[in-house]
Amino acid sequence: MLHCRRLLICFISLFLFIPGFAVAETPNLMIVTLEGSISPMSYELVNEALDSASASGSLIILIINTPGGNLDATFNIIEAIEQSDVPVIGYVFPAGSKAWSAGTYILLSTNVAAMAPHTILGSAQPVLMDPLGGAVPVEDPKVLNALEAFLVEKAHMHGRNETASRLFILENLNLSAEEAIESGVIEIIASSIDELIEMLDGTEIDTAEGPLTLKTLDAEIVQWSPSLRVTVLQFLSEPVLSYLLFIIGIYALIFGVTSPGYGGEVLGAILVILGIIGLGITGVNFGAIILLGIGTILLLAELFTPGFGILGGGGLFSMLVGGMLMIPAGPWVVSQEWLNTLRMTILFVPPIVGSFFIFAAYKILKARQLQPFIKGVVGGVGESVDDLSPNQLGFVLYQGEYWKVKTRFSIKRGAKVKILKRDGMLLTVEPIEETVE
Repeated sequence: MLHCRRLLICFISLFLFIPGFAVAETPNLMIVTLEGSISPMSYELVNEALDSASASGSLIILIINTPGGNLDATFNIIEAIEQSDVPVIGYVFPAGSKAWSAGTYILLSTNVAAMAPHTILGSAQPVLMDPLGGAVPVEDPKVLNALEAFLVEKAHMHGRNETASRLFILENLNLSAEEAIESGVIEIIASSIDELIEMLDGTEIDTAEGPLTLKTLDAEIVQWSPSLRVTVLQFLSEPVLSYLLFIIGIYALIFGVTSPGYGGEVLGAILVILGIIGLGITGVNFGAIILLGIGTILLLAELFTPGFGILGGGGLFSMLVGGMLMIPAGPWVVSQEWLNTLRMTILFVPPIVGSFFIFAAYKILKARQLQPFIKGVVGGVGESVDDLSPNQLGFVLYQGEYWKVKTRFSIKRGAKVKILKRDGMLLTVEPIEETVE
């Protein structure tokens, strides 16, 4: 009897460890949105979501809508997904969204790949940015072969089309949702999250903890929100935005130094710091920093030089060129659409913003260098705007401006007065028309 009982226990134990038998009792389905350019802060977002889902025993539906982004950040996101015990469902959603470039890498690394109708993925060849916002495709065989092997291995791991994975990199292949499922690149087409959840129920997947059968029909849906820190950092890390913040900050800083009292130096310092945080030190071209520094020094030196000549012109030129050389470091996997936006930003923003701030600073500087208007004041005729009393200060209107005055006489408001003397901004006057002793 004891022998039979032991056999029964052994049989049940073996049965429980048959692959695909384990069922995910998911209390939550956590909806996490990954959109915009993929940056190091995108990794922070995904990693934070994975930690939260692991603590609550949730499954993650990762909504993907991205033109691509930084390759290193992409690899970090994929590694975090694969090392986590949390099942991750990649879902290109809603209609019109795309998982281009880096988004393709991430989607094909999830446990289940899904797309909404009228979405697209592909264009995964890496590029290096040039100083004018364009891109040079990476054609080094070592790099391409490594990325090809990487993406093919992800396809093999999840039982997906390996040939298409190669073409995503080598030929920048793009597939619609219908083409992707027909080619075996993804597993599900779903028009909505509710439809996706229904189709996921009973799906068997492989996780870091072993095989798992998803149970999703009765799960609670939770819209996950990142922490304030991650939200702010992700906002700042958008390359185009961080570039704008940095460039505007540089020129605002120069404006503030050349024209103190307007708050430009404070605003500039804040924007520069925010831009540096967003770009990251590795995302700043070293030569650009040198040119921006030289331009700053030359423009400040112009303050001590009469006129606006070689120093000011050289400083302006250095600032504009340095601004245009501020490009995100690569390698990147991004769409042509994103590259066009970056190119327009780099070509047009620095000259426009720089010219505005430098022109404003120049005009203010020249105005402050001018001597106050005194020629023609003495002997001129103004009009009293106050009832003036002897040895008490008041105001007169002279050539459309109000001047502070003193007098030895009593003068009624509206009376004509003659300017006898000027001492700084204080005038001495006497009446012309009506005097009261």
